[in-house]
Amino acid sequence: MSLLQELRQRAAARPAHIVLSEGHDPRIVAGAIAAVEAGIARVTLVGPTAQVEEMLAGAGSRPDGIEIADPATSPMTEDFAQNYFDLRKHKNISEDVARIQARDPLIFAALMVRAGRADGSVGGAVATTSDTVRAALQVIGKAADAPIVSSFFVMALPKDHPSGRRGMIFADCGLVIEPDAAELAAIAAASADSCQQLLGESPKVALLSFSTMGSARHAAVTKVTDALEILKRDHPDLDADGELQFDAAFVPQVAASKAPESAVAGQANVMVFPDLDAGNIGYKIAQRIGGCDAIGPVLQGLAKPANDLSRGCTAQDVTDMIAVTVLQAGAAGA
Repeated sequence: MSLLQELRQRAAARPAHIVLSEGHDPRIVAGAIAAVEAGIARVTLVGPTAQVEEMLAGAGSRPDGIEIADPATSPMTEDFAQNYFDLRKHKNISEDVARIQARDPLIFAALMVRAGRADGSVGGAVATTSDTVRAALQVIGKAADAPIVSSFFVMALPKDHPSGRRGMIFADCGLVIEPDAAELAAIAAASADSCQQLLGESPKVALLSFSTMGSARHAAVTKVTDALEILKRDHPDLDADGELQFDAAFVPQVAASKAPESAVAGQANVMVFPDLDAGNIGYKIAQRIGGCDAIGPVLQGLAKPANDLSRGCTAQDVTDMIAVTVLQAGAAGA
């Protein structure tokens, strides 16, 4: 069984209610139908009723478990507008503006999650990451115990990969542009938890750099080693090491040469990139040249699950992201 098949199977064992903010998009509709038919989730599609109905008719299937919520006509909208005003009045928005903004599909979906009308949300097939994440941060908010909200990708390796691995976590590839050392440590700790939650593996965290164990000196390298010190101080039981080049973190033979004393080198399943440039480029190379399936950006550090899709996503990506969101919701409710 592939990693993605396993994620879908685990989600189906404990399905949840997921709201999708872009019910007018054919990929969203097809991915939602597949998720419902697989027993992964009950789904609400947000959007103009006529448009969503047309998409469902075009898909040729509307299984039980798919609902439509039109912010223009939904009985939830008026309460949501008041909730949104209460959340944002400190920013001096008026009740009239709140009433308009609560009808925005991204905000409406996030308000459903905040109000407990859904267990998690998924968007970003059409909307930008900045808009998708902004709605989640403003409405759902950061978890009380999270130092930072960040993101990761679940990287599912091709079948029979020479490394023998099925999956890895790459972070942060979609949100935090230039983390400082403390933020990098927080991203690493959150990603380790996400590895345990989604991959079901004990995390081995590599803090990546262009240097391995002092092979180069630069302020960028110092940031990574400082992050490791913070991570070790705050999470002394976590298997983590750095600074490591990607090959030293991933390939046992290279690790034996470059970092022979490291318990993580050559075995890392959580790759923490030093900034968004490296992370975003790295995951796309692994996806487009390496043949990995990349599910994300998955957000971590929110009070309740809300996830972002790539605008280049497929219907299968949507189904897989629904499965990931269901698993996050299950962990949050455990």
